[in-house]
Amino acid sequence: MNDIAPAWTPTPQQIEAARITQFTRWLAQSRGLQFDDYDALWRWSVDDVDGFWCAFWDWADIRAKHARGVALADASMPGAQWFPGVELNYVDQVFRHADASRPAIVARSESGATPGIIREVSWAELRQQVAACAATLRRLGVRRGDRVAAYLPNTADTVVAFLATASVGAIWSVCSPDMGPLAVLDRFRQIEPKVLIAVDGYRYGGKAHDRRDLIAQLLRDLPSVDHLVLVPQLDIDARATDFPNAIAWQDAITAEAPPGGGALEIEAVPFDHPLWIVYSSGTTGLPKAIVHSHGGVVLEHVKIMALHLDLHAGDRFLWYASTSWIMWNCQLGGLLVGATLCLYDGNPGYPQADSLWRFVGEAGVTFFGAGSAYFQGCLKADVAPRAAADLSRLRAVGATGSPLPPECYTWILERVGPVWIDAISGGTDFAGCFLGGLPTLPVRLGEMQCRCLGARVEAFDEAGRPLIDEVGELVCTVPMPSMPLYFWRDTDNRRYRESYFDTYPGIWRHGDWLRITPHGGAIIYGRSDATINRHGIRMGTSELYRAVESLPEVLDSLVVDLEYLGRASSMPLFVVLRPGVQLDEALTAAIRTRVREALSARHVPDEVHQVAAVPRTLSGKKMEIPIKRLLLGQPLDKVANPDTMANPESLAWFADFARVREEQREAQGGAA
Repeated sequence: MNDIAPAWTPTPQQIEAARITQFTRWLAQSRGLQFDDYDALWRWSVDDVDGFWCAFWDWADIRAKHARGVALADASMPGAQWFPGVELNYVDQVFRHADASRPAIVARSESGATPGIIREVSWAELRQQVAACAATLRRLGVRRGDRVAAYLPNTADTVVAFLATASVGAIWSVCSPDMGPLAVLDRFRQIEPKVLIAVDGYRYGGKAHDRRDLIAQLLRDLPSVDHLVLVPQLDIDARATDFPNAIAWQDAITAEAPPGGGALEIEAVPFDHPLWIVYSSGTTGLPKAIVHSHGGVVLEHVKIMALHLDLHAGDRFLWYASTSWIMWNCQLGGLLVGATLCLYDGNPGYPQADSLWRFVGEAGVTFFGAGSAYFQGCLKADVAPRAAADLSRLRAVGATGSPLPPECYTWILERVGPVWIDAISGGTDFAGCFLGGLPTLPVRLGEMQCRCLGARVEAFDEAGRPLIDEVGELVCTVPMPSMPLYFWRDTDNRRYRESYFDTYPGIWRHGDWLRITPHGGAIIYGRSDATINRHGIRMGTSELYRAVESLPEVLDSLVVDLEYLGRASSMPLFVVLRPGVQLDEALTAAIRTRVREALSARHVPDEVHQVAAVPRTLSGKKMEIPIKRLLLGQPLDKVANPDTMANPESLAWFADFARVREEQREAQGGAA
């Protein structure tokens, strides 16, 4: 394929100021290592895994109770052993950057006591609240290894609750309050939390959503919860006394607080001690409850923030995210390198389409990231960020969650300004990035700039051979420290292995289509498996089926997420109905409502179609991936073998549907 000319090129001043430049010079001075270009640096980082991570540890000055030894004691994948004998805590790495000259957090919310008003939290205030909240958790009986579950939005209070939980060695897990009870219970039941911290409700797009009835349901259905901490967000007068064994958030962050923001007790834990549990669903069973470690997250996130996002102490960092998206966890990494964390809780397009951009300007954001879908929405709505806000401090824009189309690169450069575009791709599964940016490399439309340091990423063909300039399966062939410790309750690691290592034993298969370009860039073309990826939040198809098929009219269903670079993303749902029932507007609305209430608004299907049967294999599995490939334009004889099907006659309807869909797409100029 023809090489694409750069759309943005760093200046000599930008290259000189970049932290990756500082790192390479440090390697030359302290290790005697010289690299001609980034590709040579990357290859060293994945060929000498132990040498790279030890060097990065020293350069970043990672704080630990004991001196580090070797980085990688066991390179098995899964099962790698990192930094044995080291003890540390995520929270130590945060508060080492406390600086009275700048705020720790700058936040705006649609809800709360002062909706719409920018709130600043100083480092001293953050430390005091974390110390008090940690003392409260200890008083409630929370100890190392206990789980603290949160049903909270993207606010400063949530950051306080997380840091307090981590400081005592407990394990954090959060769901966004826009998630319905089925999705929340499927997650929290698995981990049996001891304490639940929950918001009474929230506003989004000016609409109030009271969550107190749902909290009562969670308390009934989570018998492990001993105490509730109620955070008033929708109704500032919401009473904790309305719930059993509950205390108010204000009491939690003031009671027993050390006077004057005194000493915060931070418990040192082993490198591989669990930090949080996040969720990423497959196509069967409950959501995967993925456990990440203190040490692995600290290392990966400091690497991403410092080198691949080029965050400096004093930067103002905003990545618009929901607490149910791994980018909420990742954005906290800004605190690990001394940046001020900027939070926006609410609809980014309310009350105006450019409301989030206005916050970017008013908060003085220097690095702004969001899901690719947000930028596509701005483009379609003809938002003019520079006309709406003073973006003079903004030097970088990041994107992830789905592939960022070339036209969005152009829109950012034209409507936002000549900023560095740092598109990244990673995953909930390992809380990190495989592909990303670098401020010293050129930006090409539609491409991520590089493979990240320490991430040996390749595009594999079906035989496991690496490809260049061809689309293949995204794999990672060496371990990374933030890869999961394990899945909660997956005692024999069976589900862990099935999720990532079945296709290529000993090699991580991520489930994305990838092309590595000849100059070292990368393009993601969408999911190669059946997992739903909506605005960056991955949801298993099994969860949607449970919701849809709970309706008495629906006998069976099949959903596919049609995400492929260059085509409009859509998610059609196909339903088999009871005899005599026809799909009409009322039933379609009921299906959409059921998904919205049980899961979230993000996972409502774009289309609903009635079919006679769902294609299934001889073993009864729904044929999600073959139907997805068919609807993405592959020929029927290449995606399904009728001899291996229980109901091959069901394919005819889908083949006709795919043909009509492709004809419509071509008639519209290939855009649909």
